Amino acid sequence: MIAAAYLAAEGFEAALADELARRGVTVSDWHGRLALSPDPPVDAAWSLDTWLAPQELPAPSVKAAADALRGMQRNWAAYGVSHYRRMALIADRLPPVKAAPLVFPSLPPASHLGAWTLLEPDRLLASPPKSSPFVNGACAFVEDRAGPPSRAYLKLWEACTRMGMWPQPGERCLDLGASPGGWTWAIARLGAHVVAVDKAPLDPAVAAMPGVEMRLDSAFALAPEPVDWLFSDVIAYPDRMLALVRRWIEAGAAKRVVCTLKFQGATDHDAAEAFAAIPGGRVMHLFHNKHELTFVWSAA
Repeated sequence: MIAAAYLAAEGFEAALADELARRGVTVSDWHGRLALSPDPPVDAAWSLDTWLAPQELPAPSVKAAADALRGMQRNWAAYGVSHYRRMALIADRLPPVKAAPLVFPSLPPASHLGAWTLLEPDRLLASPPKSSPFVNGACAFVEDRAGPPSRAYLKLWEACTRMGMWPQPGERCLDLGASPGGWTWAIARLGAHVVAVDKAPLDPAVAAMPGVEMRLDSAFALAPEPVDWLFSDVIAYPDRMLALVRRWIEAGAAKRVVCTLKFQGATDHDAAEAFAAIPGGRVMHLFHNKHELTFVWSAA
């Protein structure tokens, strides 16, 4: 019996496997990047998309598989590992799911979306509920390839989208480790005031944007000050970032936090679990993350 399935990002299957093992979750098999488990689902940071109630169903024909899916609900996203032609024929019999890139800022898709795959040509695995509103957890955007000095802004866009909130005009934001300015660019474009903190200067075009203030300083040298948003994409060991984030939250200085946990070498699961234990916080592996996790927190 398969009670849950966890979809790892490409190249991060081992991180997901380690996390599940630490949580006492058994992985009975892997179907591509999909970890299959007989245990009830848990909140796994390294899972892009968790299948919360998978069902194994017979699929003796293409029509039977499509009818079984349509009989449960309307919208389905396919995850293909093999049997691609048969999966394509089944998908052709299902209502199309539009997975157009989002134009930021916008909320995640609101329509209910399930996930399915073929374990064998005649055996279907389908989960009507899943954790991500995106097809296979892939949160894609209409990108700006001219304005930002790096592609790091996509992490900020995705974190805010998944939170369902983002900086508003007039809000005060702090961007730690800002250089060259990808996150600062994204925040300033929203009309918020952003204080960019780094020992290195911003890209000149970003520094010239309205609402941008630069401080040539260390993120770890700052005393907590009142801000609506605390952002950090600092390259630092996770335990050092944990101490910084706790200091700001305990001081009541920040209303919301978005912070990257960057792993240098082995994944620091202890630090990730410590971040996840902060009340009101959540740790997740974004579609745009590399060997890193993102922590989000809101006081409200």
